[in-house]
Amino acid sequence: MAYYISKTISADFDETITHVTEALKEEGFGVLTDIDIKATLKKKLDVDFRRYRILGACNPQFAYSALQHEANVGTMLPCNVIVQEHEPGEIEVSAVDPIASMQAIQNPDLQEIAHEVRARLERVVNNL
Repeated sequence: MAYYISKTISADFDETITHVTEALKEEGFGVLTDIDIKATLKKKLDVDFRRYRILGACNPQFAYSALQHEANVGTMLPCNVIVQEHEPGEIEVSAVDPIASMQAIQNPDLQEIAHEVRARLERVVNNL
């Protein structure tokens, strides 16, 4: 089983960030963190890297429900969505597959939540 959901599109990188953020919002997610890997690697290691951002997305309802069933599930939150530019105008958007992630936790109560979160993240990625 793949651990992520992914789609490559022809688009502008910054516009894709905006579209992904809006699509996440439509599915009930907010972006808690926005990590610019290119800038971080340049600053910390003085290396050049492609445009690559990690958006830490959270749906409060599902996060709360998961935490009610499993106290340490926060180690797997938020749901990361990455936007990376392989070539100018060639943008890949990938989201964690929560079903794959939750298989590591032996708690069947999380499966229904993971399926619903996956469906929402899948819509975000596939509708780009």
